Amino acid sequence: MTSPEDATAVVRLDLRAGAAALATTQAVRDRVAEQLGRAGLPEPDYPLFLVTDTPAGLTDHQLQYELLSGYRAVGETRILVLLVGSSPGSYAGGEEAYLPDRRLVRPTTLRASTTGLVWAGDLRSARTALDRREPDDPASLAVLVDLLSVPDVFVRVLENLRKLPDSIAAPGIRLLEQDLPTEVRDRAWRDALTRFAGEDTGAGDPVDIVPDSRLPEPLRALVTGRDSRGQGHRRPDGQANLAHRTCAESLDRADEDLVALRSFPGLLHPARRDALEADLHQAREDLDGFRALVERALQGGGGAAAPTAEATARLGALGLRVPTADRAGERVGEGLRELAGTLLGDGLALRSVAQHFTALAGRVEPVPGTALLHRLADHSEESVTRGSATEYAAPPRTPGAVLLMAGAAGLLGGLWQWPAVLAALVVPVLFVVVALLGANRLRTGRRAARWTTGPRVAAVAGAVAGAAVAYAADPPLWLGGTGLIVGLGLTAEAVRRLWRDAADSWAAGRGTTALRTALDGLDDLLAELVREHWAAEERLYCADAARSVAGMLRATAAAADAQAAPEPLAPAGTGGSGPYEDDDWLSAPSALETPESGAADGDADDGDWAAAYAWDNTPDRNGDHDAGRDDDRYGGDPAPYGAPSPAAYPAGPDDAPWESGEGDHAPRWLDREIGEGGPDLVATLAGDLRNTAMAAMAPYWGAVERGQAGALALARTEQRVRELLSAARHHLWHYGVLAPPPYPADHRARTTAAGLLGTDSLRVAELVGREADRGAVVQLSSPEQGALLSRDPGAALWIRFAPGTLQGEIEAAWRKSGSPVEEALWTSSGRYAGLIRLTPLRMGVVDTVLPRQSTGGSTRTDADRAEPSVHAEFREDDRW
Repeated sequence: MTSPEDATAVVRLDLRAGAAALATTQAVRDRVAEQLGRAGLPEPDYPLFLVTDTPAGLTDHQLQYELLSGYRAVGETRILVLLVGSSPGSYAGGEEAYLPDRRLVRPTTLRASTTGLVWAGDLRSARTALDRREPDDPASLAVLVDLLSVPDVFVRVLENLRKLPDSIAAPGIRLLEQDLPTEVRDRAWRDALTRFAGEDTGAGDPVDIVPDSRLPEPLRALVTGRDSRGQGHRRPDGQANLAHRTCAESLDRADEDLVALRSFPGLLHPARRDALEADLHQAREDLDGFRALVERALQGGGGAAAPTAEATARLGALGLRVPTADRAGERVGEGLRELAGTLLGDGLALRSVAQHFTALAGRVEPVPGTALLHRLADHSEESVTRGSATEYAAPPRTPGAVLLMAGAAGLLGGLWQWPAVLAALVVPVLFVVVALLGANRLRTGRRAARWTTGPRVAAVAGAVAGAAVAYAADPPLWLGGTGLIVGLGLTAEAVRRLWRDAADSWAAGRGTTALRTALDGLDDLLAELVREHWAAEERLYCADAARSVAGMLRATAAAADAQAAPEPLAPAGTGGSGPYEDDDWLSAPSALETPESGAADGDADDGDWAAAYAWDNTPDRNGDHDAGRDDDRYGGDPAPYGAPSPAAYPAGPDDAPWESGEGDHAPRWLDREIGEGGPDLVATLAGDLRNTAMAAMAPYWGAVERGQAGALALARTEQRVRELLSAARHHLWHYGVLAPPPYPADHRARTTAAGLLGTDSLRVAELVGREADRGAVVQLSSPEQGALLSRDPGAALWIRFAPGTLQGEIEAAWRKSGSPVEEALWTSSGRYAGLIRLTPLRMGVVDTVLPRQSTGGSTRTDADRAEPSVHAEFREDDRW
């Protein structure tokens, strides 16, 4: 049995008019392809045909039924025939005068287990007994066909018909329709498309990439894996490591010489400075050699393009070790798809997601060595000299402790009475001598080093203060001698500190610090070059694929913008390019045949009955109806299968059809509830569009994984996106807002009817849970046909159905009321809910006849001979 999951669409055919155009197999397939193609659907594997016909057409259209039954497809073909009107009449020669509707004659072709018949002799459209509507009223028929076109309902009706005698039943219906006005739905659709696409900022502002912890594992390995590969980039026996070690050893020797220079012997003897000068000169030469090697590595590490295997080999020749990729580039396409799903699932717009992919491409893309050459200037000889000069531009600041020790030493050395007061000059003289000696020892060329004057001034001031204290206090000689000895000790410590700081400042000016910084910077540059070569091909592929995905997302956003653009209004009554443009069967003339007419297909005198019910099915039309009327279907919304236009109503108010207290021109078995849109409407539609986009891009991820994400794959994906967006629009108009799209997110529950429509699902729960009695539905049968129905109350089969998205709400309402209903049908459509009763016919009412092949005549054309001509012979002995 065909499940609702296998059936994607129901093909509608109206044989009451134009049946002669479906006289060949190719004509039938063309009609099916035309109807499905405009809805953006493929050829069905399990075809479902909903055929509208008259009882007389069952025998007149046997050829068409045979062609439909023999429709070639992967799975079985199922046909549901909706019969409208009375049977052709009575049998001749019988004693009993049979009134119309006393016999239903069908060919054996329709007796198959995959075929069922629903006979609605009178659509019962009138809301009052004074109304006299035609039994095939077009507006009521349009709703009934729309309901049976829901695949879930189609399949369930067909399954129940198989349980009845002859697979034929007369329907009874009670229906509730929930939807939005046209302008509300159009506005929500455009707002959702705009939110889904995002704002176009032109070139696209850069954005921060998502945190590494949120990146999918395949992408996180490429983004962060290279950062952990920085150790061991030089081979121990390679040229790069030898040059680096030589320069580092020279700098280490210079550091040892500096330690020796900072001591007192360094102040007294020039040999230690000469040794430091020699080692610094050697370090500069070694640094130049290492810098030249780094320059060769950068020049050989890839050109304007990304690093290549040849560039990696050249780095190996220089003694650099590029780690292997360790399968880090696997599942790139899977990672990109997961990242896109994560970002879209977070509610980001397409253009924002595209910017994230662009940022990812820039981060993961390998940088060629030539792109790093400009950074050599930061570690050049001029840069080292400039850094040394900047660091040695001024002498070091004297610490406060040294100044305090100099002042104290001068004070203690000045505690003398005359004539011994001359000994107070010893400490200041020592500070002056050390300053002259240190400045000369650190001379650069003809220019002596600058020496701080603070300690000398502090020593002189201390000596003056000491002499003044001694003059006033008249200390003994032993106190002055003791003070001088202590002052000389303080002087030695202050001089040691002054010389150490001066030597450090001079060494920095000679480049010890700058040389070490330059060596480390060059080595870091070399390590970065090696890191950029790690998994270069995989990262380059990931970057290209990410940019391709970003381009595809921007193209999808452009397609969404095109969908959001308002369509031009179509002239009233001419149809349009709306989602229901394939529903043109109602505009054809009727072929309801009566026993007296005897007319063939399309030749009935009343074949113009539907002309007065022409409507504009363009979704964006708003101004083609009378402004004073508020009873249009869906509040001005285009009916899925047509609705009467104001021109079809009589001018007099007493003659207006279907007048009801609500002012709704709907059949009495249909109630409509029009919402104004809920708070979650736009957000839900935008989420549906994101799921649709991910479904459209599904084949593209396979192309990414195969390395075939080129222009052809991108063009195909863009075309698929446009098709699925159009299909999503068709789905919205055909199945309503409550129905989830064909590509729902498994983890995301759809919101309630109040959030989408602004309506309450309690009314749906009450209708679907109503007791199964004959007063709950309206029987779509004429009084004459009613005499042919089974009188057994238990013979009728019931179908309770409601939108699947409301299942949780409805079941909760049933549990709350204490009367849950089992075996309810949860449909994929969000527009209809209600009850269907299938009442079987009495035994002996249905006659099944064997068709016989016509021998034909000379009047048959070649086209006629190409297809078998089938006729039925109505004889009582042919009945089954």
